[in-house]
Amino acid sequence: MNSITIEKYVGQEARKLALALADLRLKVFWDFPYLYEGTVEYEKNYLETYFKAEHSFILVVKDGEKIIGATTGIWAREEEESFKKPLQAYGLNTDEVFYFGESVLLPQYRGLGLGKVFMEEREEYARSIPGIKILAFCSVERPSDHLMKPADYRPLDEFWRSRGFTPAQGLFTEYSWLDRGEKNETVKKLNYWLKYI
Repeated sequence: MNSITIEKYVGQEARKLALALADLRLKVFWDFPYLYEGTVEYEKNYLETYFKAEHSFILVVKDGEKIIGATTGIWAREEEESFKKPLQAYGLNTDEVFYFGESVLLPQYRGLGLGKVFMEEREEYARSIPGIKILAFCSVERPSDHLMKPADYRPLDEFWRSRGFTPAQGLFTEYSWLDRGEKNETVKKLNYWLKYI
């Protein structure tokens, strides 16, 4: 698609895109496996961690003027405590970790190779930070027989492994959010994947 362009931002540079990024995240996370029923205000507040950080990276993909995809990354030492504590308990130094946040892409633009771009661009940025030795991200754990799992759903494990990541046994964190159609938030387990560089 000739109309697709990529823009890169660091820290507060991306704050001007807060509303568009929040809307995109809500659209993509609505689907399995997140099934997330969030709010624009919560998402904008969540993104503030990235906007305030000196070493955060946000890549935006546009089709014309419309944002159709985005990916985030941040130096782990600048992340919130709930993210850092599991890493520290596992024996890792968060000064040496760069966290790959989320990648969100509208369904009609998948399969074009943008997932690889997201991985490569974040890793390139991470390598520009002195002392980074580990790349990390989290994946939400859902039962294989979950009632809302689409019949054609394919987990990204194979893709992640092809990029050099492996699941870290026993390393996970927990977050609560409201699942689609539910009345109360429930705790979700998110497993860490690591890549040593």
